[in-house]
Amino acid sequence: MKHFTSFRADFTASLVVFLVAVPLCVGVAVASGVPAELGLVTGVVGGLLTGLLPGSSLQVSGPAAGLTVLVFEAVKEYGLGALGALVLAAGVLQLAMGALKLGRWFRAISVAVVQGMLAGIGLVLIAGQLYALTDAKAPGTGLSNLAGLPGLIGDTVGSGTALAAFGIGAGTIAVLVLWPRWRRAARVLPAPLAAVALSTLAVWALDLPVARVEVSGLLDAIQPPGAADFGALADVGVLGTVLAFALIASAESLFSAAAVDRLHDGPRTDYDKELMAQGAGNTVCGLLGALPMTAVIVRSAANVQAGAKTKLSRVLHGVWLLVFAAAFPAALGVVPVAALAGVLVHAGWKLIPVRELGPLWREHRGEALVLIVTALAIVTVNMFEGVLIGLLLAVAKTAWETSHVHLEIHTPDDEEEPVQVRAVGNATFLRLPKILDQLATLPADRDVELDLSGLRHLDHACGAALTNWAEQHRRSRQTVELVS
Repeated sequence: MKHFTSFRADFTASLVVFLVAVPLCVGVAVASGVPAELGLVTGVVGGLLTGLLPGSSLQVSGPAAGLTVLVFEAVKEYGLGALGALVLAAGVLQLAMGALKLGRWFRAISVAVVQGMLAGIGLVLIAGQLYALTDAKAPGTGLSNLAGLPGLIGDTVGSGTALAAFGIGAGTIAVLVLWPRWRRAARVLPAPLAAVALSTLAVWALDLPVARVEVSGLLDAIQPPGAADFGALADVGVLGTVLAFALIASAESLFSAAAVDRLHDGPRTDYDKELMAQGAGNTVCGLLGALPMTAVIVRSAANVQAGAKTKLSRVLHGVWLLVFAAAFPAALGVVPVAALAGVLVHAGWKLIPVRELGPLWREHRGEALVLIVTALAIVTVNMFEGVLIGLLLAVAKTAWETSHVHLEIHTPDDEEEPVQVRAVGNATFLRLPKILDQLATLPADRDVELDLSGLRHLDHACGAALTNWAEQHRRSRQTVELVS
């Protein structure tokens, strides 16, 4: 009886996750510049393969909005054929990291950098999908997309077709926002599917001249990488993209796992095994020429909230995706592109931590600065370099905060006694100007006793500077005694 109850809960949850996953898989694929069916292929692999593997029992994997920008740039620069090779290489790298027990180290990544990364992705995603919202083509990079928005507004206002597409996209966003408030309906039909279904129905009923998703068929869309595509991996720029795929997908998956663990009372995630499961999934996705996968918090949360008990729910969701992709591919051809753009604009907005930014700025201004700089760097430069800038800034902030040092100065009334100076804290080159400025205020005609025993750390730069200061003080015929 207990097993039947668990099966029934998993079966029901799998249907909910399937209904959530369909519009997201298709929308991410279209936004990434690849055939819509490839998004479903990644969802199928995420369910049938990654879903079976150990790691996290309830989180669900598939194509994610967080990698959309990076995939779009990769396809634009290297071509659709090379995508499979890039994803496969990233999957192998994830497998290696999992085998080397590096999964737990992803928890050491600054949360501000991860939030900044997601916020930057959200901003770029929104800027690009605003064009798809009006059936227009985005200029390309994050900055050019933002710069072209005033022109897009003018073109949209002057075009009836663009206004019709915008109305469908805006309506989709409105349904996504309002549908969850209708709790009874939301329990039956997830908001993303309801929004896309209503938009598709509106386009059909009103016979609107808007763009639909182009369908090529599941088998036609699958294009395994060839020898030439693997040869491109020798290029340094390609390796940077592979590294970005692997690190960002891994970080997003493992942070999602931590969030999902807080939602249920079942077994906790084994981070190394989960990293290997994600690597196995991406390796197979690469062999099929599909999109990269990550664990996705939206689908994972829907799985937990629907009452899933075991990993069977996510495996079954992969079965339903496979049946849908194989039996009803033509159903995608009636979906308006503007509706999917609305789904992704909404998803991009949810990646931006708007509510958390105010309290973070008031309580941890340095962390907020790291978040903002990371997001802006991704928008203005690119994904990989933006994340590197954020990581470097986080390291610099941490180094600055941990290198606190102060000098306790005691000047005896008897001028024959030396001035006593005791250094306390961590003396690094970052605080060297402050230390030397304080030493410069000491009386030039008094002996000095400099006690360094209170330092927890003294780096080479500070040690050399203090030795030089002592020598200069001695040249002025005063005594300096260093106590360590």
